[in-house]
Amino acid sequence: MYAGIDLGGTNIACAIGDAEGHIVAERSVPTHSHEGPSAVLDRIARLIREMAPRVDAVGMGLPGRVDREAGISQFLPNMPTQWRDVPVSQILRAPLQAPVYLLNDARLATLGELTFGGREDWLRKFGTVVFFTLGTGVGGGIVVEGKLRLGPWGAAGEVGHQTIIPDGLLCGCGNRGCLETVASAPALSGEGVRLMRSGLAPQLHQLVEGEASRITPQQMSAAALAGDAAVMEAIERVAAYLGIAIANIVSLLHPELVVLGGGMAQMGEVLLQPVRQQVVRRVGMFPAHGVRIEQSALGDRAGVMGGLALAARSGQV
Repeated sequence: MYAGIDLGGTNIACAIGDAEGHIVAERSVPTHSHEGPSAVLDRIARLIREMAPRVDAVGMGLPGRVDREAGISQFLPNMPTQWRDVPVSQILRAPLQAPVYLLNDARLATLGELTFGGREDWLRKFGTVVFFTLGTGVGGGIVVEGKLRLGPWGAAGEVGHQTIIPDGLLCGCGNRGCLETVASAPALSGEGVRLMRSGLAPQLHQLVEGEASRITPQQMSAAALAGDAAVMEAIERVAAYLGIAIANIVSLLHPELVVLGGGMAQMGEVLLQPVRQQVVRRVGMFPAHGVRIEQSALGDRAGVMGGLALAARSGQV
């Protein structure tokens, strides 16, 4: 049995399962990242031990750059202290008595989608797929000729850190105007808070009973469909930024399939349809109608499923 861990800025997701992707236990707990790496890693170890008396290996996704060979986190831009040079694998191996393999969380979700998301026919036929994770941050993975591309630093596929607005908002990575600053869940939810408090989102106000902390992209999607025009406009603006980013990648790689995962992707067609329209509009050198843009088949499970795959493969992708 293996453990798949998806470490996010808000929650830690864990699944216990086998090499075929059969899950026997699944849980999610708050990250409480403000407590620092030691406390978070201790919480992960306790979570795994509570769910399974023993695991043979652990596959874990971290939201940033990792040294896969050394098992060290190098730079997690959206986590307090940025987890620089934390020996994650070593710290977890002792209490779990099992090897711990690391990968960037978005690349891990890509691995999960490719392994267990029913994409085998696409890989055999075309082989070029781009995966976007839309959540607390925006990450991604790129598959070329059926193989996940990591690059020399394991950082290939950082689709969320392409510049969309020159000299825009400061991003956790240190750049300004990254896609992540305008098309992440916090960016969209923050706009929802502003609209509700400005009296421009009555349906959203009703859905969350006036509590700003309950606003999520999914709640905003429901409010937009219920008649909040300003909320729909905010969603379409985020979709336009995301569409521009995807169009950039389509022009560069011409993938046959783009998959959107993470919590925001669960908004469904409210987000997907304007994204598709933007891509067709922005790609001018060849017809882009044939590029399929779809929601992840695994949803929020893509990360933990990728963790199971990584663990079963002894860290090989």
